Amino acid sequence: MTVASVADLLRFRLLAQGLEDEGERTPQAVVERMLAVQAQDFGAACWALGIRAPGTTQADVIAALDAGDIIRSWPMRGTLHFVPPADLRWMLSITTERMLNGLTLRHRQLELETPDFAKAQDVVTAAIAGGGSIGRAELMELWEAHGIATAGQRGYHLIYWLAQNGVLCWGPSYKTQQALVLLDEWVPHSRELAHDEALAEFFVRYVAGHGPATVKDFVWWTKGTVAGAKTALAVAGDRLTSIEVDGTEYWLTSELASRAVARPRTPSDKNALYMLPGFDEYLIGYQNRDLVLDPEFANVIVPGGNGVFAPILVSRGRVAGTWKRTTNAKRVTVDPRPFAPLSNAESTRIARSVKAYGRFLGLTGEVAAGEVAAAEPARRG
Repeated sequence: MTVASVADLLRFRLLAQGLEDEGERTPQAVVERMLAVQAQDFGAACWALGIRAPGTTQADVIAALDAGDIIRSWPMRGTLHFVPPADLRWMLSITTERMLNGLTLRHRQLELETPDFAKAQDVVTAAIAGGGSIGRAELMELWEAHGIATAGQRGYHLIYWLAQNGVLCWGPSYKTQQALVLLDEWVPHSRELAHDEALAEFFVRYVAGHGPATVKDFVWWTKGTVAGAKTALAVAGDRLTSIEVDGTEYWLTSELASRAVARPRTPSDKNALYMLPGFDEYLIGYQNRDLVLDPEFANVIVPGGNGVFAPILVSRGRVAGTWKRTTNAKRVTVDPRPFAPLSNAESTRIARSVKAYGRFLGLTGEVAAGEVAAAEPARRG
């Protein structure tokens, strides 16, 4: 095992995440490498792909979703993610049982039983089979018309159960959201992996897009088990390697390790500053975030621990502030909130990032007028 520094680890992560290199060519290529990109905030998730695929636009991301090149569903943690279509079913084969077992009490509280899920499946399948789709509100109305109550989160849990069991997924654009489609029709061809092979693929693909990361990080990300992670490591074999940082073992792909050695850091890399969205995988994709986020500022990123992650500025591999935006028909204005005063180089980088973000949205991007205000750290008791 190679001993490495925190600086090395952060550089490897920036490479794995597709930030500190030439980037991917398409949004679907980003998703393919990262395996899953958290996507409950649709606009934020689109920018997470856009910043990793320079030159693409939000319209490109939506076009990839409409074409079925990227799929949005709940592959793990009960959270929406963008995933490669061919990989969704084997991911669900690993995660579904634990996710649904964890909802047994909630389903009992909602008076949802096996016949309710079966009837809901029959009704929606009959309505959209043959290439159809249906909006969320329209599906609620359809179920209500067939005597299936949807109030009090019942409707959400019915959709989630059907998605976990490979019946439904989110498909093409519909109004301001996406329509639901039958997974078997939207993604007719999938990779088939045996259980242990799927575990190994999960681990390898996770660290390919997030490494170096620990076993605990992987277990948290998938809501899996340590035993499953150990099986994954055994099956993955020499596709993986590890480094030791401050006495902790971190895993990465052998390919990433070779790429990092072949690509020495440049002065441009050292001055890089990234304007990442809320819920970005660079921060949220790990059980332990202290390496990239000073705990003193954790409450700034997730106010009150409410689970809502603010957009972040990342400099030299660490979270360096937050940002907010306002938009109108022609422009997006970004208000950076760094944790400390910015250098001239960082200010220039922010201005470039804002312009790139504007182009991604199809708008003019500009930095808010006036002096950049520093974010206040959380006060210690």
